[in-house]
Amino acid sequence: MKKQWLWTPAVLIAVAAISYGLFIILQPPLLPQGFLYGNGHVEGTEVGISAEVSGRVLESQLVEGRPVATGELLLRLDDADLQTRLAQGQAEQSAIQNQVASLEVQLRTWRHHLRTADSDLKRHRELKRSGTIPTQRLDQVKNAFEEAQGQVQVLENQYQQTKNRLEVARRQLELVQLQLNKTRIHAPLAGTVLVKAVEVGELAVPGKVVAVLVDLSRLEMKVYIPERDIGKVKLGAPARVRVDAFPQRYFDARVAKIDQRAQFTPRDIHMPEERVRMVFGITLAVANKEGYLKPGMPADAWLKVQDDLPWPDQLVVPR
Repeated sequence: MKKQWLWTPAVLIAVAAISYGLFIILQPPLLPQGFLYGNGHVEGTEVGISAEVSGRVLESQLVEGRPVATGELLLRLDDADLQTRLAQGQAEQSAIQNQVASLEVQLRTWRHHLRTADSDLKRHRELKRSGTIPTQRLDQVKNAFEEAQGQVQVLENQYQQTKNRLEVARRQLELVQLQLNKTRIHAPLAGTVLVKAVEVGELAVPGKVVAVLVDLSRLEMKVYIPERDIGKVKLGAPARVRVDAFPQRYFDARVAKIDQRAQFTPRDIHMPEERVRMVFGITLAVANKEGYLKPGMPADAWLKVQDDLPWPDQLVVPR
């Protein structure tokens, strides 16, 4: 019993020593001097695409996760009604153009008659002064002049009104053509289809989002740095980002924005004790040319705040 009593404390001390040693060995190393750590989520600028005209979806090239180029056709809507309106508008425009052409011919003719009548009137007035012609003849010439003058005024008014109608018809035709063009929905930017919100056969209506694109080559990540360290961070400072999906790979990043006002650490930060501290938000622009990173991925980030330091071979999450 005496030996057992002596061995028990020794065993407990040995177990405690081994446990402490394992704790020290397994504990991650401290973050090297000249580096700052933050965590957050990868974010991307999402662009919602909506229909501008109503129409049933006849064709769709939307596939979630598929990259698209700027201007690439995404959806084609039913344009039968607009095609009918376009044909009607073209026929109306053609008819009005014919009216304008006819009025131009009539105007040229009556303007010629007016010039002739004006010359005849001047000549017959001279003849009347010399007593060569009677008053009745002068009145006839004067009536012809006034008739030509009145006809020219009527035709000029009709011509102007018809030209105005032609302009209205052209504008209406342009509007129909514009609406017709909008039945083809194209990608406004090069990106990746994040959300497909409409299927072939469904009705697309103005204002309803039919797809969401995101530019995966230009992603961002928001991290929060303690107030005491914010003076070390400069715009353009290099950074590296790592996500759980690619634990052996680091993605290059740089400091793109530094918030001008401090705040309490947001609740989505991993360590609760950090949430009561005043921090500054730092936005990192993350390079993602190969498209491995996706919006929403949780990520760790390390900022290098001393330019002369090399990057460590292994970056660790600090204690």
